[in-house]
Amino acid sequence: MTAAPVPLPDKRGWLRRHWFDVPLWKRIIPAFILGVAVGVFYGEDATRLQWMGDIFVRLARMLVAPLIFFTITAGVIGMGDPKRLGSLGVRALLLFAGTALVAATIGVALGLILEPGVGVSLLGAKPQTINAGRTLSEQLLAIIPLNPVQALADGDMLAIIFFAIFFAIAVLTLGSRAQPLNDVIGIASEAMMKMIIFVMETAPFGVFGLMAAVVGANGLGAFVNVSLLALGTLAGCAIQLLIVHTGIIALLARLSPMRYLRGAVDALVVGFSTSSSSASLPVEMAIAEKQFGLHKTILSTVLPVGVGIARDGTAMFVALLSVFAIQALGITPTLTDLALVVAVSTLLALGAPPIPSAAMFMMAAVLSVVGISDAQAAIIVGFILPFDRLLDMMRTVINVSTNMVNATVMARWSGEIDVAVYDGHAVAGGTKAGVDGAPRQGD
Repeated sequence: MTAAPVPLPDKRGWLRRHWFDVPLWKRIIPAFILGVAVGVFYGEDATRLQWMGDIFVRLARMLVAPLIFFTITAGVIGMGDPKRLGSLGVRALLLFAGTALVAATIGVALGLILEPGVGVSLLGAKPQTINAGRTLSEQLLAIIPLNPVQALADGDMLAIIFFAIFFAIAVLTLGSRAQPLNDVIGIASEAMMKMIIFVMETAPFGVFGLMAAVVGANGLGAFVNVSLLALGTLAGCAIQLLIVHTGIIALLARLSPMRYLRGAVDALVVGFSTSSSSASLPVEMAIAEKQFGLHKTILSTVLPVGVGIARDGTAMFVALLSVFAIQALGITPTLTDLALVVAVSTLLALGAPPIPSAAMFMMAAVLSVVGISDAQAAIIVGFILPFDRLLDMMRTVINVSTNMVNATVMARWSGEIDVAVYDGHAVAGGTKAGVDGAPRQGD
């Protein structure tokens, strides 16, 4: 009888446990710290590690154009599905777009006031001017691509967005005959998100190389103004939640804004702790029914759709980060440039994929429409990425609040809300008002 073979160590399992199963931000932060230390210790010699960052930069640049095309196309097709939106679709979409537009405007305004990018020194990013020579009418005309394939190749984001929306509308008009194509586009969009996840696995190495090179060339002074960017993000989130969202509840829904803030806190905490709008959806639906008195019609349409398009926090942050990048590159933007930043930030935020740090890729697309190259945008991405976990947590809170606020407004407009339950004078379904059984932080 032969002895049973001794099992070999499961190297794949070890790698999964100690690398892939570790949250990305927990891998990026040590790489960031190590990169800074190497840059400080070796000085100019640390710039030899730039190639590691360059690989990450090229991978990120590779994805931007197809990501925008497929996600926006799939998003428009999905939002046009009557089973999901019903008769509420157009008004709900306009409301989500309107609040995102306000958020993007706040992001630009805070960027101009705080000037978080002024004085920031970035490796390889030299002061320059915007590509000049086109009037406003020429810029608007350029939105319509002569060759959509060429627009994709050139990374012409406004042209890509226009063609994606136009193409999606045409697909919708085909009805059920287009279902195979709808499936292909949906799968392609999911594949692009998977590719982003794969690329983000290289982020720790890219961040290490970029930070070592940046600090080696510029010293620790390169990080001074990151605190202003974080302050701007916090201020933008506070303004959007405490002024814009509560104002919408008071003016458009004619309901108590303080009651909204008290009732929504569980969902906001889940959104903050998980950085996931999807993870907070069950809590949102429980709150909407038990505490806000929203009817099933809204619960089954606006809230689920809103998980994909409620992006006030993303719109605000992408606009703020774009202004930061413009300032860091030494560019003086025109009013037209700022208007483009607001408009494109709004549109891209509505179609942003629900994955961590998606705003980084959105920012690269926004910058391209004001004449900033993908390479320079990717350097900004590498510079901000180590700090993005906390910033992502903050903007997710606003995304969650956007969904609940807009669902409440839609319910009020359509008469699908029990105001007595919202005001706390009655209970939903004959049970105690509250989020009974809803998961809380730490559950």
